[in-house]
Amino acid sequence: MKMNKLVYGVFMVLCFAFAKAYSQEVLEPKLSRQQAIELMLDNNYGIKIAKNTEAIAENNSGILNSGYLPSLQGTAGVSKDENDSNTDFNGALDQSGNPREDIEINDAQTTQYNAAISLNYTLFDGLGRYYNYKRLKEQYQLSQLEARSTIENTTVQLMSVYLEIARLTENLSVFEENLAISKKREERARYQFEYGQVNKLEILNAQVDINTDSINILNAQQTLRNTKRDLNLLMNRELNAVFVVDTTVVLQNTLVIDSFLEKVKENNVRLLQAESTLQISDYDIKTTRALLLPRIGLTGSYGWNQTENPPSAFFPATTRTAANVAIGANLTWDIFDGGRSINSLRNAKIAYENEALFKSQLELEVSRDVANAKGNYDNALAIYRMQEKNVMTNESNFERTKEQFNLGQVSSIEFRQAQVNLLNAVTLKNLAKYDAKLAEYQLLQLAGQILNVPL
Repeated sequence: MKMNKLVYGVFMVLCFAFAKAYSQEVLEPKLSRQQAIELMLDNNYGIKIAKNTEAIAENNSGILNSGYLPSLQGTAGVSKDENDSNTDFNGALDQSGNPREDIEINDAQTTQYNAAISLNYTLFDGLGRYYNYKRLKEQYQLSQLEARSTIENTTVQLMSVYLEIARLTENLSVFEENLAISKKREERARYQFEYGQVNKLEILNAQVDINTDSINILNAQQTLRNTKRDLNLLMNRELNAVFVVDTTVVLQNTLVIDSFLEKVKENNVRLLQAESTLQISDYDIKTTRALLLPRIGLTGSYGWNQTENPPSAFFPATTRTAANVAIGANLTWDIFDGGRSINSLRNAKIAYENEALFKSQLELEVSRDVANAKGNYDNALAIYRMQEKNVMTNESNFERTKEQFNLGQVSSIEFRQAQVNLLNAVTLKNLAKYDAKLAEYQLLQLAGQILNVPL
């Protein structure tokens, strides 16, 4: 019976442990990098605003805003006029020789109806609307590039926070392992103290190290919670939503990255924006030049009028209806408008020159940024490889120190120093690993490929 109770108790403990582990898995689902990006694209406020701005530019670039369609205007109206009149014949005689009576008419209404439709169409305006239409199309392209820039910047920001969460997660595991080692050391010191092999100081030293390791865990946990809220904010979801991240880091092949860097001028979003802005300035010059040329337009109209006149002293009531059709052409040429058009053209040419200078400056800046980012990436990779070797060295040193500590050949202070050295080496390796990945993301952004490669 006692054996059955013991087995039952062990079974319940195992069930409880599995249930707890399963509940933690449900409460903290894994959030992959791709899932984080999809949530960001769907929910991030900055990206939504950029997409709405792009939609406005798309509407403006359509045929309805081009000036190529005619304008059609319709008007209609009705008016009523009510009059009271009295006609006095001043003693005039009728056919019978009697004085004629005054004629009084009250509430006599005159009603007028009118309707008209007019058409105006510009046949030629010096090609102003043609270049303005192309300008609107180019502005739409520019808005797409601006939306892409917003998405790229937000993606790098998202991945930076994501990698920080991964780093903190790995560090937390290292801190917990470190705490477990310190607890075993304290337990061993207690056994040795009971048998008189060590003094009380060994236990106190172990307890101090346990407290230090516990504080490291608490700080790491709080920083991890705060950083997860930062990521939730970028994805625009509930700030305290729980999740775990993927700590796997796969670095891109350096040959692939080098091939991307060969096409920076064709793919870098900042350079593409500068080129688009320069093209818009060119269209501004051509649109302004059109003000110096004549404009030819067509007009057409159709009108209908009806007037209902009341009876008068001498005439009966009448109704008059009329309709008219008019077609015409017009030529307008501002031969001299006080110099405003010439001045606008000069300013447009200067603005184009400024945009060309800005593009040249930006090309140099991007080249510098790419060179710096490539150098940072290569340096981060080298540091990561060195830190990996450093971890291996410290692991070997810790294992040997641990063996000597168990044999009583080294002190607890030396053992703790080896433990701290290993802890620092592992955390520095984690930092170097995620720094290298972040440097890779920044390099891919400059190459214009951050949205085209798996992250």
